[in-house]
Amino acid sequence: MSDLSAPAPASPRRWTALALIALAQFMVIMDTSIIGVALPEMQSALGFSQEDLSWVFNAYVVAFGGLLLLGGKLSDVFGAKRLFVTGWAVLAAGSAVAGLAGEAWVELTGRAVQGAGSALIAPAALTLLMTLFGGRPQELTKAFALYGAAAPAGGTAGVFLGGLITQYASWEWVFWINIPVALGVLLATPGVMPDGAARRGSVDWLGAVTVTLGLAVSVYAVVRAPETGWDAARTWLVLGAGLLLIAAFVGLQARRRAPLMRLGIWRSPNLAGANLAQLLMAAAWIPMWFFLNLYLQQVLGLEAFASGAALLPMTAAIMLMMIVLAPRLIARFGPKPLIVTGLLALAAGMVWLSFVRPDGSFAVDVLPASLLAAVGMSLAFIPSLGTALAIPDPTEGGLASGIVNTSYQVGSALGLAAMTAVAAANGAGRLDDPQALTDGFSAAFLGAALLALAGALASLLTLRTPAPAADARPAGEPAPLG
Repeated sequence: MSDLSAPAPASPRRWTALALIALAQFMVIMDTSIIGVALPEMQSALGFSQEDLSWVFNAYVVAFGGLLLLGGKLSDVFGAKRLFVTGWAVLAAGSAVAGLAGEAWVELTGRAVQGAGSALIAPAALTLLMTLFGGRPQELTKAFALYGAAAPAGGTAGVFLGGLITQYASWEWVFWINIPVALGVLLATPGVMPDGAARRGSVDWLGAVTVTLGLAVSVYAVVRAPETGWDAARTWLVLGAGLLLIAAFVGLQARRRAPLMRLGIWRSPNLAGANLAQLLMAAAWIPMWFFLNLYLQQVLGLEAFASGAALLPMTAAIMLMMIVLAPRLIARFGPKPLIVTGLLALAAGMVWLSFVRPDGSFAVDVLPASLLAAVGMSLAFIPSLGTALAIPDPTEGGLASGIVNTSYQVGSALGLAAMTAVAAANGAGRLDDPQALTDGFSAAFLGAALLALAGALASLLTLRTPAPAADARPAGEPAPLG
C-alpha cells in the first residue's frame, strides 16, 4: 500500500500526474451526465420502455456507489497505481460494451461495468493525490482545488458534449469517447504515477459483497420509489432489505480480524462530520443541476446544446473560485467556517432559484442564482473533502477515499431520487403545462435548499476546529486541511 506519510520525490512529474488524477475525476463525473441528451435516441434504438429508460443512468450510479468501499480497500491492499490502471481498463471495456449494445440488457450491463471501473478509479485517484502532495501542505490545497474543479467541469461537459455528439454524430459516441481517453491514460500512467508499496493481506470479500449489495439495494429502492410509490409495500420491503444488509456489514466488520472497513476509522477527528457534509452537499447540488437543466430545456425552450452552454458560466465560476480563491480562504479561516458558509450560500442560491417563472429568462431567473450556488459549492467542496481525508493513519488512505467517494455518490443518488419525487408531486410530470413544470422544479429547488441547510447545521455541530499548531509556517502557506 502507498505510504502517504512519505511524500513522493519532488519532481515536476507530480503535476503531470495530478493532471491525470483530475482527468479521472472529470471522466467519472462526466459519465453520469453525458447520456442525458442521448436517452431519447437510445430508447428508440434499443427498445427501452419509458419506465426503464432511467436505468441507463441508474445502472452506472448504483454500481459506482455500491463498489466504492471495495475499490478503496483494494487500493490499500494492492496499491493505488495498480487499481488506477485496472479501473481505466474496466471503464474502457464497459464503454465498448455500452456503445456496441444492440439490446437493452446489454446496454445496462455495459453501464454497470462502467460504474465498476469508476469505483476502482475514484478512490485510487484520491490516494495517489495524497501520496504525491500529502507531505507538502503548501501544494496540497492547490492540488485539491484542481481536483475539485474537475467535478463540475465534468458534469457540465457531459451535458455539453452529449448534445454535440448526439446532434452531429450518434448516441454510441457518448460511450466510445471514453476509450481513446482511457488508452491515453493507460499509456501515460506508468511514467508519472508513484509506484507505492502494496500491502500483503486478504480482502474481506464477504464484507465487500454485503456492503455492495446493501448500498445497491438501498439506492435501488429510493431510485424506484417515484415509480412504485413511496407508500407501496414493495418500496419499504426493498429499502428494509438494503438497510439490513448494511447493518449485517457493520456487524461483520466488528468481528473480522482484517475487515473491509475498520470501524475504528470513524473515531478519526471530523471524519463523520466531513462525510456527512459531502453527502448532504451532493444530495443538494446534483438535483439542482439536474432540474436546472430541465427548466432551461422544457420551460425556457432551449435546445440541448444551448442548455449545456448556459451552464458554462456556473462551471467557470466554480473552477475559478476553487483554483484561485478557495485555497487562500482555507489558509486564512480554516476548513470549518468555509464548509458552513459554503453550504449556506448553496442553500441561498437554491432558494433564489425556487422563484423561477414559466415566462422567465436565463439572465434574470437562472444566472445570478446559479452563480451564488456555484460560490457555495466552491467554498464547501474542497475543505470538506480534505477534512474527510485527513486521517491519522496514512496507510488507510484508500479506505478514507472510498468512504468519502461513497458518501458523495450515495448522496447524489438519494438526493436526486427524493427531489424527483418532490418535483413529480408538485406537477413536474405534466410536460404540456409550463406552469406545472415550473411549480415542480421550484419545489425541487426548495427541497434541495433544505438539504444544503441541513448540511450547514450538521457541519456547525459536528466539525471541530483544530487547535492552532505550534509551527512556523511561512506567510501565505496553507494550513493543513482538516
